[in-house]
Amino acid sequence: MGVPVLEVRDLTVEFPTPDGVVHAVRGVSFDLDPGEVLAVVGESGSGKSVTALAIMGLLPRTARIDGSVRYKGREILGLKDKELQEVRGREIAMIFQDPMTSLNPVYTVGWQLAEAVRAHRGHRSKEGESKKDSSKVAAWDRAVELLELVGIPHASARARSYPHEFSGGMRQRTVIAMAMANDPDVIVADEPTTALDVTVQAQILETLEKAQAETQAAIVLITHDLGVVAGVADEVLVMYAGKPVEVGTVDDVYYSPRMPYTLGLLGSLPRLDVEGEPLTPIKGSPPSLVNLPPGCPFTPRCPMAREHCDEVEPELRPVAGAGHRAACHYAEELAGDVRAEDVFAPVTVDDVVAGEES
Repeated sequence: MGVPVLEVRDLTVEFPTPDGVVHAVRGVSFDLDPGEVLAVVGESGSGKSVTALAIMGLLPRTARIDGSVRYKGREILGLKDKELQEVRGREIAMIFQDPMTSLNPVYTVGWQLAEAVRAHRGHRSKEGESKKDSSKVAAWDRAVELLELVGIPHASARARSYPHEFSGGMRQRTVIAMAMANDPDVIVADEPTTALDVTVQAQILETLEKAQAETQAAIVLITHDLGVVAGVADEVLVMYAGKPVEVGTVDDVYYSPRMPYTLGLLGSLPRLDVEGEPLTPIKGSPPSLVNLPPGCPFTPRCPMAREHCDEVEPELRPVAGAGHRAACHYAEELAGDVRAEDVFAPVTVDDVVAGEES
């Protein structure tokens, strides 16, 4: 598709703590092409959000960061704050997980959107823009236009509302509008559908797609729910214990997973197309990122684990078609029509009832 708009190479993030060093991100690499949607999935604590914050330069100064993050060929990892301010919001925008803490409660949503426009268009002009575009009137008009684009009814009036006067879904739409404000080339969306009901989730994903159509931006979509990205993403990167464990197209990952962890994530999703299909949850908990076990970190929870697994950590390697890679010593054994219930123990309704009674 041409030159990647964002290139991440061997990104590593560590946090020193009194209990030891937290190895939050361990060697994340990916390319993001213009207009592409990359979904980064995994359980809580797998390093997804830390990866996003590292890309945006928003980690605390105590964090130890290594690797490379290049935007259109320019290294942005390690830029000074003033240089990053010219990139963040204008070239690379972020949609944060909790819109209530992302929006300032003492300013109207319209004022905040207009401020986002003025802050960047006052810096420097993109081709075809005039100085008038950074005026307060033009910025306010743009704020109202953005609210209309993301589906806020009566946008002109609601622009004068405060964040607490909006529902959760409307606040999330506002944050998406703020990310769209300056037509960025990359949007990083960190769990944009968390804590929203299923109907609103679908509306937010639709709004995100509209944002991409409006800005032509590439999107990094971070989520813990594989079901959310099925109809949205082009590529999927699965993370576990701070490291990528499977990468491929949506079809690769959904229909031919080669990492037991990915298979477990898919098996834990309820299916509407098959009646009585049991859920197959992954037992146990993710490992401590302070004291990672030797070998594959998924070994204690993996039904396919063998003696070799707890000795050598598998590398991310090609396993099938072009671009499909997995970090599993026995990935080839998952080839073919292998279902989650063939590997993990299923959970039935009776099991759930028995657990509640006990």
